[in-house]
Amino acid sequence: MSEPRFELPPQYDPHAVEAALYRRWLERGAFTPGPPGTRQPYVIVMPPPNVTAVLHMGQGLGDVVQDALIRFERMRGRDALWLPGTDHAGIATQNVVERLIAKEGKTRFDLGREAFVERVWEFVRRTGTTILEQLKVIGCSSDWSRTRFTFDPAYSRAVREVFVHLWEEGLIYRGHRVIHWCPRCLTALSDEEAEAKDTDGKLYYIRYPVEGGPAPYLTVATTRPETMLGDTAVAVNPKDKRHARFVGKTARLPIADITIPILADEAADPAFGTGFVKVTPAHDATDFGIGLRHKLEMPLVLTEDGRMEHPTRVPKSLAGLDRFDARTRIVDLLKERGLLEKIEPHRHAVRHCYRCDTVVEPRLSDQWFVKMKPLAEPALAAYHRGDYRIVPERWTATYERWMEGIRDWNISRQLWWGHRIPVFTCTKCDEQWADRDDPAGCRKCGGPVEQDPDVLDTWFSSWLWPFATLGWPDKTPDLARFYPGHTLVSGSDIIFFWVARMIMAGYHFMGAKPFGTVYLHGIVRDTEHRKMSKSLGNGIDPLDVVNRFGADALRWTVVGSGSLGADVILDPNDLETTFAPGRNFANKLWNIGRFILARLPERVPPIDEVDIGRLPLADRWILMRANDAVAAATAYLEQFRLDDAAKRCYEFVWGELADWYVEAVKPRLAPDAASPSAAAQRAPAASGDAAAAQAVLAHCFDTALRLLHPVVPFITEELWQKLPGRKAGELLAVAPWPSFKPELVDTELDLQFLRVKQVVEEIRSIRAEYKVPPKTRLRASITPRGRDQRKVFEAESETIRRLAQLDELSFDGGAKRVGAYAVFGDGSEVFVALEDAIDLQQECRRLSGELTRLDRQLAGLVGKLANQQFVARAPAEVVAKEREKERAWRDQRQALADKLESLGCS
Repeated sequence: MSEPRFELPPQYDPHAVEAALYRRWLERGAFTPGPPGTRQPYVIVMPPPNVTAVLHMGQGLGDVVQDALIRFERMRGRDALWLPGTDHAGIATQNVVERLIAKEGKTRFDLGREAFVERVWEFVRRTGTTILEQLKVIGCSSDWSRTRFTFDPAYSRAVREVFVHLWEEGLIYRGHRVIHWCPRCLTALSDEEAEAKDTDGKLYYIRYPVEGGPAPYLTVATTRPETMLGDTAVAVNPKDKRHARFVGKTARLPIADITIPILADEAADPAFGTGFVKVTPAHDATDFGIGLRHKLEMPLVLTEDGRMEHPTRVPKSLAGLDRFDARTRIVDLLKERGLLEKIEPHRHAVRHCYRCDTVVEPRLSDQWFVKMKPLAEPALAAYHRGDYRIVPERWTATYERWMEGIRDWNISRQLWWGHRIPVFTCTKCDEQWADRDDPAGCRKCGGPVEQDPDVLDTWFSSWLWPFATLGWPDKTPDLARFYPGHTLVSGSDIIFFWVARMIMAGYHFMGAKPFGTVYLHGIVRDTEHRKMSKSLGNGIDPLDVVNRFGADALRWTVVGSGSLGADVILDPNDLETTFAPGRNFANKLWNIGRFILARLPERVPPIDEVDIGRLPLADRWILMRANDAVAAATAYLEQFRLDDAAKRCYEFVWGELADWYVEAVKPRLAPDAASPSAAAQRAPAASGDAAAAQAVLAHCFDTALRLLHPVVPFITEELWQKLPGRKAGELLAVAPWPSFKPELVDTELDLQFLRVKQVVEEIRSIRAEYKVPPKTRLRASITPRGRDQRKVFEAESETIRRLAQLDELSFDGGAKRVGAYAVFGDGSEVFVALEDAIDLQQECRRLSGELTRLDRQLAGLVGKLANQQFVARAPAEVVAKEREKERAWRDQRQALADKLESLGCS
């Protein structure tokens, strides 16, 4: 007996494989597109993680999906570019550094702007690439030579060009309006950055005395009593006849003790509270509109950090109090004065800062805005033309509604870290303009100028990502070659922050879509369906998973855990069980690889040299199933159904290749067959010999590894390298994707092998049902329905005998004997003799006992259903369940009776 070519370790150790393979991919330039040529590009731009970030499970899901798609297209021969990079993340990064210097007992104001920004740069240089290194650990095949950063000089130039371009078009303006303000981060936020969360709060009913009115007081309802000190009116809806007589009167504002008008305005909601609405123009967006229409005062009574302050409206006893402490104190004062009518529980949406989770404060402020409607209309029209699509389609209505009702974008942030707004104002003549360069003086009078102190919203830089990363505004070769891109993979939670804005920017600045498809994957949640987050402490560290189970286990689990766009549910409290599917998959693949590779010689005839038409049924069947797996996996990946692609590959490898084909051809794969003579190696395989089986097995395993590679790249590359015929330097990462061959489709062939499988499965089922020991050889006979079926069974008789562990297999049926029968859908029948395999008397006693017990139960149930009182009084669903139970028990009784008869029990 000859020795195998080599022997793989008995256990798969990802730590011995993954890092070395990744280095080899990098050294061979596997992730870098080739020189410009005839290959069609395929481009994905990576959603840039924050420079402060470490890899979390949500990021891991998105990057695994992107990597699977880019590997798939790379193997299909596309010039695949997955462009990576990081985001400077204004608020997030500034918050991190401010916390660091706070440990030194300092604030950013102690350092000053220039020194603070330099401290941030030091932090970014030290830690900014951490997450990119972590992405390499999970196998991400990005072109790292093209890594971009949104604060790189070239990228910053693109950001400034966009701002000035929009300024020159009249699409940027300075607005004085109520915006979302974070008292913790001390900056304005856009609508999308102020995230609404349903909160169990309180509704306070406060009495405002009425001067000379039809009643001594009116009652307003509010969730924010602390803002009442900024009220400048009380409003009622003009259609609300209940309160019409109050319009034109005045009310006295409690605590501040000043008079305010009672007016009519359609913005007042008659269904909220009592229908009387307090109007606080400086601290509510709706009230701001009322204030403009009625020319009301707009006093600010809350400071930027959320404390009470106003020279005339806020009493000294409340001045300086935090807004929530002030709320408590104001409620107490109202109670003392008999002006608090009642407090009710009230669930409502409260906006929070998307970065620090602080409750956001509506606040009147001067900010820079972009007019969005002129940008949204062309992008939405292009969507309606079918220029690009959103997958899954359920997001399209949400996207359309947001684009149709889009509001102007507040782009200024009161931060120091970020792209400083390039607006300059002359301190001498007040000339103001946006400039692509820092001017030495006023363009009009030459006087000194000051730059706006604010920075741009982080998303203002990242909305340019698809083209600024390729060198825009310069007309670079990369821009011409790789724009527009093809697929954008993103979480559904940033469809408005980022995705929609990129689409608008693409059409406005490039005149073309940035990508053809937006694939919105789900959110990673825990078993309570809560989004994983650091604050909840329910997250999973992907690197911890990799360290314990390997990167492929992580990738297989997250891909297989969620269907198209669905959320992925993982258990942070039980990583062993959660990632067992991925770990078990890798171990199974390794084991089948060990078995197959140990039975293949140094050279295996290519499948093209094999006369497939002369191969045995099993060989032709597995080639057909491999071909079917290629078609299915390709279609599923094209449709972003990665989980279905993985499942079909799994079914092929285990349900077809390992469980059936390998078992069927084992005699032809005996170790002696691993080293055929030189003559046999040279001769094309043409029949059921070892060389043919080896050629088919090698081809099918090679196909399986190629299909699986996008999802589990490490273990597939390691096994693929061990297949016969591999040349030095070859990589599965850039090997061709298997091609579908229509000539291999043969439904009759599939049906023939299916019949063989059914016979074996039925015999195995009978063996299990009658508890026949595995080593006991059985006798069976098949009565085929028709001559064609008989030919198939006779041709595969040896396979059936071996797989079903039979001593004897006949095809004449013969006289009735003691045993078990199974009938197939086409009328064919298999009989298994049991008289010598089991203790018949004991089995008859057991079955008779079961039948007796079932008869007693059935009699009781029949009597119950014959009782008209039970049928009339019991709920209909209970009666229906009892009748279904009766049907099931009768079927069970018939099956037991048939068994007793087949075994000859008296």
